[in-house]
Amino acid sequence: MRITQFNQPRMAQAFVDYMATRGVTLRIEHDNHYVIMLDDESRIAVVENELQQFLHDPNHPRYQAASWHSGKTDSGLRYERSNIWANIRERAGPLTMSVMVLCIAVFILMQVMGDQTVMAWLSWPDAGQHFQVWRWFSHALLHFSLLHILFNLMWWWYLGGAVEKRLGSGKLFVIMLISALLSGWLQAKFSGIWFGGLSGVVYALMGYCWLRGERDPDSGVYLERGLIGFALVWLVIGWFGVFGLAIANAAHVAGLLVGLAMALADTRHVTRR
Repeated sequence: MRITQFNQPRMAQAFVDYMATRGVTLRIEHDNHYVIMLDDESRIAVVENELQQFLHDPNHPRYQAASWHSGKTDSGLRYERSNIWANIRERAGPLTMSVMVLCIAVFILMQVMGDQTVMAWLSWPDAGQHFQVWRWFSHALLHFSLLHILFNLMWWWYLGGAVEKRLGSGKLFVIMLISALLSGWLQAKFSGIWFGGLSGVVYALMGYCWLRGERDPDSGVYLERGLIGFALVWLVIGWFGVFGLAIANAAHVAGLLVGLAMALADTRHVTRR
């Protein structure tokens, strides 16, 4: 019996491997697409139920774990050469990609015109600039070194892309706006208006993804405990200035608290199993 078909061999193999852990044997036939076949028609109800859950969130860790535990190398599938740009776009939605492009464009502009010139346009509002509404958020687009922008965009893509793919662009947009506003406000209180970077938003996403995953695993949004531990260690390093780096510590703390609060609000009615 033909069950369904996939365009990507990895997705087909992940579903086959997972169903094997449920005691159901499926096989893959390749004919322009990767077709899933079931020989034992008595198991169709189980397969269709699991297929609906798989299609809802094919990147859930349980499917990756099933493939890992299967340990097979003789599936017969042939994978096409990986395309970096395609891999980036696969995880990132339109908002994730747009913010990445904006940050890169602003960074290039800063190299051409100088940091001070661009900051004069986009930094946190100074006295008399409070009605220039974009300034309350545009400071997040400013980055001052290649390491700075690479670090922030990596985390933005990894976490922001996951949130957008699973919870929608609207949810990511709200997290981004609120965390940029509040982290910028607190950082301005500590250091004045001359700061920038997406790290306040990134820390909000770290807090949100970690707590959302702990309280609502079925959401498909999570951050491994080891990574949230790394984020907290980096936060402490920033406060004590271990490496002598100019780090927006107040923005990081504010962003983390915003993300935790939003995750708590979004999961207040979730029944944990």
